[in-house]
Amino acid sequence: MPQKNNLHIIIAEDDNDDADVIFETFNQNPNFGKISLVANGEELLNYLKNTANENPDVILTDINMPIVDGIEALQQILNNSDLKNIPCFVYSTSINPSYKEKCDDLGVKAYLIKPYSFEAFAEIPKTILSIIEA
Repeated sequence: MPQKNNLHIIIAEDDNDDADVIFETFNQNPNFGKISLVANGEELLNYLKNTANENPDVILTDINMPIVDGIEALQQILNNSDLKNIPCFVYSTSINPSYKEKCDDLGVKAYLIKPYSFEAFAEIPKTILSIIEA
């Protein structure tokens, strides 16, 4: 894991408003030096498979996205020997227990519920940091 103050996170989020908020949230956290945004699981997988891109230190994905959803993408990521050691996190508005169970089975580090306030979004980077440091 690189220096704590220069982490690279890739975020898969299809909702433009949520993408703007989550990008800004990580951008304001001094521990994250690079934030990459993609719009769905297919773009996430393509980014990770592109050898021109360095692997991120952290992956955060929404679940309900078009083309390839977050769980499908995570299945491929966490079954890939080159990617499976990247800490993966899910955040979603869904509190569907079967989604959380699938994520737990895959080895996702945490299943976070999308907050409704900008202030609460600021807790997401802090939560991720505390988990990867543990």
